[in-house]
Amino acid sequence: MAEDSPKRRKANFNEAETEVLIEQVLKHEQLLFAAGPGRASPGQKRKVWELIRHKVNPVAACPRDVEDLKKRWRDLKRRDRSKLCRLSQGCGPPGPAAALGLLLAPEEMPPAAAPPA
Repeated sequence: MAEDSPKRRKANFNEAETEVLIEQVLKHEQLLFAAGPGRASPGQKRKVWELIRHKVNPVAACPRDVEDLKKRWRDLKRRDRSKLCRLSQGCGPPGPAAALGLLLAPEEMPPAAAPPA
C-alpha cells in the first residue's frame, strides 16, 4: 500500500447543503422521479443531478458528488417517512402531511386533526 493513512469519511451535510438539496430536488422532482411513458431518460436524470451538484457544492463543507447527493436524498425521505409514521401512530399509507413534501422536525409538524367533540 502506498498510503498509510486510512480513508477518512466526508463531513456531515450542513444545514445549507441540505436546504439547497431539498429545494433543487423538489424543483426537478417531476424529471427525476416520474414514472410512466413521460419519464426522463437516464442521461437527462444524470444532467439534472449534475446541475443539483453544482448548486450544492458552493455551500458544501466538502465537495459532494452525485452519489453523495442521491444517498442524502434517500436518507431524508426515509427519515421523513419514519417521522410521519411515528406521528400517525400507524405506519399506514402517508397522510396529507406527506403530500406537502416537507421534511420537518416533530415539533414543527402541524398538530394531528382531532375528532370533533
